[in-house]
Amino acid sequence: MTNVLQELETRRDQARQGGGEKRIASQHAKGKLTARERIEILLDEGSFEEYDMFVAHRCTEFGMEETKFSGDGVVTGWGTVNGRMTYVYSQDFTVFGGSLSETNAKKIIKIMEMAMKNGAPIIGLNDSGGARIQEGVASLGGYADIFQMNTLASGVVPQISMIMGPCAGGAVYSPAITDFIFMVRDSSYMFVTGPDVVKTVTNEIVTAEELGGAKTHTSKSSVADDAFDNDVEALSALRRFIDFLPLNNREKPPVQPFYDSIGRQDKSLDTLIPDNPNKPYDIKELVYKIADEGDFFEIQPDFAKNIVTGFIRIEGSTVGVVANQPLVLAGVLDINASRKAARFVRFCDCFNIPILTLVDVPGFLPGTAQEYGGVIKHGAKLLFAYGEATVPKVTLITRKAYGGAYDVMASKHLRGDVNYAWPSAEIAVMGAKGATEILYRSELDDPDKIAERTKEYEDRFANPFVAAEMGFIDDVIRPRNTRKRLASAFASLRNKDLKNPWKKHDNIPL
Repeated sequence: MTNVLQELETRRDQARQGGGEKRIASQHAKGKLTARERIEILLDEGSFEEYDMFVAHRCTEFGMEETKFSGDGVVTGWGTVNGRMTYVYSQDFTVFGGSLSETNAKKIIKIMEMAMKNGAPIIGLNDSGGARIQEGVASLGGYADIFQMNTLASGVVPQISMIMGPCAGGAVYSPAITDFIFMVRDSSYMFVTGPDVVKTVTNEIVTAEELGGAKTHTSKSSVADDAFDNDVEALSALRRFIDFLPLNNREKPPVQPFYDSIGRQDKSLDTLIPDNPNKPYDIKELVYKIADEGDFFEIQPDFAKNIVTGFIRIEGSTVGVVANQPLVLAGVLDINASRKAARFVRFCDCFNIPILTLVDVPGFLPGTAQEYGGVIKHGAKLLFAYGEATVPKVTLITRKAYGGAYDVMASKHLRGDVNYAWPSAEIAVMGAKGATEILYRSELDDPDKIAERTKEYEDRFANPFVAAEMGFIDDVIRPRNTRKRLASAFASLRNKDLKNPWKKHDNIPL
């Protein structure tokens, strides 16, 4: 028995060494942690339960039978993050460059199936050279099997991808299906075809960082939701992020202890809106002042900055925030903002997270670039996302809510549950100047008359009371009382029960 136990410990030690000390040192020299070190930081100490530690590949082509490593390039199992169950797989770049083999894929699929059965999130720590070339179509089949599991798990349990090294070719599509993608600056990249192929086919000369680095995907492509400076910072942020999410689609978001007064007034909000209607202000100031302890986890902070998305807590419960940002393009809706917000709203609806919408929107961005780019369909995505959402929806109009953009931003007409406005809100088809020039076109030659007409229009419509008279606004509230009123609104909606008509699935305008 002693010999058997000794062999077990020897095999475990070999598995924990991955590709060996030399390759581990190489990984560290690049500023990267190993697969197991990453898991140790992500999960609570001592909570990791590993599966398939001794699995090895079965490939006999190209002399592969002579080189085998226990675990075959991916570490899989489950543990806890702040006491809550989470499944994880971590690709090991020290073993065959973390490349995906048939057995490697089966390990990942097993973990995903267990996560779905047991109702817990899946976190993938990606650091892989792609499909294992020696295995040919078997490794490609492994990718397809993972894609299928990603698709089935979508909307069932949260799926999060952390890109911590290379992720190229077919490997990028699994993260792309997941709910959130985070990256590490200067050490991770994603692209379908690499710089060499791009140069051969299109004659473009581009570096891996320019083509698929963290900056590219967080600010240009919107593939990634945020990026961090190193592995430790990324994994620490991921621990904080997981705390905002429910474990699965049958649970409500977690309720965390909070120490912030629900009745807290903030007099500075009374002067947040500038007297000049064309002067910008930072909507994030409002978000921070609403949130418990000012805690806000922003999603895609560097992309489509004219709209802000992210998670806060109110009375300890997670709330998803969508807010127009007047500091950027006056908070106008465009293609990118619509896609960003629609994706976020749909995630919140999948996982029972109430949605708070802060509105200051002058309309949709005009221009040929927007029309040719399909702003109609992209704007419809956001409209569709709000319209189908059955979670509690609370809306606050702080200033402008013009035209179709008023409808789109979680209006009462899209089943908004509680819709508030500040006294500074302006709800109308368009701004006073444009409306006057259309309504009184025959008087355009008389500046004094037009100025008078504009003033009349402003007095009539540049306020929230017309909408309130029609019941489209439930109440006009004092800015300083915003946190208290929003907390009360969400509290009243905790037992909301709304179901859409039965359907196999919807057909969102993709």
